[in-house]
Order: sequence, then C-alpha cells, then structure tokens
Amino acid sequence: MKLYRTAGGYIVEHQDHFYAGAIASWDDLIVREDLEAYLTKTLPKPMDARSFAEIEKLLLPPIGSQEVWASGVTYYRSRNARMEEAKIAGGGDFYERVYTAERPELFLKATPNRVVGHRGKVAIRKDATWSVPEPELTLLASPAGKIIGYTIGNDMSSRDIEGENPLYLPQAKVYDRSCALGPGILIAGEPIPTSTEIHLEILRAGKTAFSGSTALTELKRKFSTLLEYLYRDNSFPSGCFLLTGTGIVPPDEFTLQQQDEIHITITGIGTLINTVG
Repeated sequence: MKLYRTAGGYIVEHQDHFYAGAIASWDDLIVREDLEAYLTKTLPKPMDARSFAEIEKLLLPPIGSQEVWASGVTYYRSRNARMEEAKIAGGGDFYERVYTAERPELFLKATPNRVVGHRGKVAIRKDATWSVPEPELTLLASPAGKIIGYTIGNDMSSRDIEGENPLYLPQAKVYDRSCALGPGILIAGEPIPTSTEIHLEILRAGKTAFSGSTALTELKRKFSTLLEYLYRDNSFPSGCFLLTGTGIVPPDEFTLQQQDEIHITITGIGTLINTVG
C-alpha cells in the first residue's frame, strides 16, 4: 500500500487501484502507528485513475511539519568517497572512524520548506563546483520512533565544500531545495526486504550521463540503531524522516549541471524524478 499527498488531501494506491480522500491534517494522518490498518479500513472513494501517470501531476511532497534528518557513511562506498574528498584537508580519517564507530553520523538535513517533491526542481549551490545527488532509502518514523513507512530521498550535496573541511557539512548539505522526497510513502506492513535495490540515473540532454545501483544488503547500519540514536534526547511530535545513507557515488570527474534530470528508483516504492534548476 502506498500513500500520496495532494493539495486536496491524499491518495491511496492499493491492489492496483487508487482512492482519493480529504483530510484536515497530513501530520495527524501519517503519525498513526496503525496507518496501514487504518487506511485499509477507511479506504476513501475510488478514482477513475488506473495508473500512476494519471495521478502524478496531483502530488505534493509527502511531508507536513516533520524535520528531515540524514545518516552519513553507512555504506562502504560512501566511506571511500568521503575519505577521498577530504584527504587534502586532512579529514579523511574522520570518515573511516565514523564508519567503524558504534555511534552513527546523524545530521539535520532539511526543514519542510527546503524539501521538494516528485518532479520538483532541486538546487545546486552557486558557490559549489562539485555537486552530486545522493539517492537514499528514507524512513518515516512515528513520534515514538517506530517505522511507519518508506520513501525515496535525494540528499543533494556539495562535495567540494564538505571535502574542504568536514565542519562545512551543514553548508554542503543544507540549503533551499537541497532535499527531495517522494513520490509517496510505502506503508510499512512488513520490514522492507534487504534485497531491495536502489538505482540512480542522471540524464543530460536526454542521454544517460551517469547510472549506478546498490542494494540494502550493502548497508552497514540497522534502521533500528539509526533511529535509536536519533531519538536519544530528541522529541519529534509529528514524527520525522530519516535518510539512511547512500551507496551510489558518481565518479570524481562528474558534477551536476543545470537541467540535469535525476531518476532514483527503489524497488517497491517507485521512482523519484527531479530536475536541477
């Protein structure tokens, strides 16, 4: 079952059918720990739509007042890339240490106003020379830290800025339109399989400029561990989103350009598409 946010309320995709409902508060809906059972029991009016393409233009980012947090260096590929980019500044050792440490790297990625949705425009910093998307499975967690669902996240990153000094990470990661979420939320009836694949394709002038894949089998950290650390001495009255890290890193000579189209596909969830602009 998938849940999408719209200007008029929400859409449920269930067993190849679409249902449209109205709500007063998106937050009140998605913080329910019994969300799958609730939606199944209260399926709204069926729509005429028979495919995702027919509802695509109606969709908004699947976020209300939630904060978006992110995990760093959770894949071996990410560890290597971070160490390489920080080598000149003498910070490479930090990434090796956080990869093997008990405590994970966690940081605030975005507030809702910095998030765009499916088909929205993501941004690259004007003062950056080396920018990449980071495709990430993203958790939606309840106020109590329970996984309610999964979505696709794009953690836009300025690698030259972070590589210059690890303390510049907030500037490399947090700015307007630096995060994309969507297209909807896969409601977590069961844990997402570890065989789940993540695929990234970047189109430039209609042609593939980069593509790569990984799977959750490559993820070092458990979701429960990431959430346990995030919720230590932190409260999230409306729940939160947590990006779980990237295992796909374009080569060092690659940087995003204006009008590039970013496609992130995660098995069972769908494809999040954004244009740089």
